[in-house]
Amino acid sequence: MSTAVLPDARPRHRAALALLAFAQFIIAMDYNIVFVALPEIGVGLEFSAQTLQWVVSAYAVAFGGFLLLGGRAGDLLGRRRTFVAGMTLFALSSLVGGLAATPWLLVVARAVQGLGAALLFPAALSLINTTFAEGRERNRALAVWSAASRSARCSAGSSPVRSGGSRCSWSTCRCARPARWRRSG
Repeated sequence: MSTAVLPDARPRHRAALALLAFAQFIIAMDYNIVFVALPEIGVGLEFSAQTLQWVVSAYAVAFGGFLLLGGRAGDLLGRRRTFVAGMTLFALSSLVGGLAATPWLLVVARAVQGLGAALLFPAALSLINTTFAEGRERNRALAVWSAASRSARCSAGSSPVRSGGSRCSWSTCRCARPARWRRSG
């Protein structure tokens, strides 16, 4: 019985994990960072106080509403294909939203971003579960992927442009530390 020398797959796994973590980061960041810009968006695009909330809600409703569809699309069409479609849809709608000159176009772009995120999220999670071996390797990959989401939330909450709102304080971010670093008692 001979053993073949297999090329080291770790650099490929690291690159894949970096891309999957980046996807998770932008999903979380895009939802949270808009709160920082809401006042300027409202003034710049002449939103009324009642309709400004749709900038946030369009993304959240589309994301939550299409999440199951995104998971099923990954099962039927393939995880990578769904991931690429979600990332493309997310990027294009981000561009349209950034260039929007009317309130309705921004709201539609945010809804399409939510749809892209709903395709991206389950595909990324599924790719982690199928790419990394069960046990320590997968657990580390899931930890990195989860940390990307947490860092996006903290980054958006502690943005220096944000005025008046809460910042990511020590008390909210300390839960991201490993348990062995926490004091007991």
